[in-house]
Amino acid sequence: MKRAVSISELYTTNFKVLDFQGDWDACIGKPELAGSWLIWGKSGNGKTRFTLQLCKYLTQFGKVAYNSLEEGASLSMRKAFVETGMEEVKRRIVLLDQEPISDLIERLKKRKSPDIIAIDSVQYTGMNYDTYRELRKTFPKKLFILISHADGKEPSGRVAKSIRFDAFVKIWVEGYKAFPTSRYGGGQPYTVWQQGADKYWSEKK
Repeated sequence: MKRAVSISELYTTNFKVLDFQGDWDACIGKPELAGSWLIWGKSGNGKTRFTLQLCKYLTQFGKVAYNSLEEGASLSMRKAFVETGMEEVKRRIVLLDQEPISDLIERLKKRKSPDIIAIDSVQYTGMNYDTYRELRKTFPKKLFILISHADGKEPSGRVAKSIRFDAFVKIWVEGYKAFPTSRYGGGQPYTVWQQGADKYWSEKK
């Protein structure tokens, strides 16, 4: 059984807070470097582009790994990295080529392993909810960003839906806009690609 934490201890605990600024602060607030976030949306709506933009920004605060379970080290992923300008932060981010969760766990146990891990996508991990919870428990000081397919406007599948309830930040991506629900504040939509968003939302009216 875990011991109780006093109010004084809670108030004086030093959490590693990420000092987000500008559009990212407006969207997510100032989050902790811990826990999990969930990003979901339908194909072709800017989900990967948004996640890569977020990962690039997060390199200011720690080393990032993007585990591309779905596409791997493919031509399409290279194109996405180029369009995001990842060469500007190439020393702070690594692309994992369809790395199984078991191998990822071994990687994260090593010294100087990534602080922030994006996993694309939940549906390709083979994880159940217990495995996900164990992953979080094993690495309590790392931030996991999980990407999910969508079924309508909901994350696709039981595991992704359960992760949504557990996640500290939940982000729905539609029409090149990201719509956040965050425990850290924020709450303002983030535009992933202005031209694409303008076209999508004008046609939706």
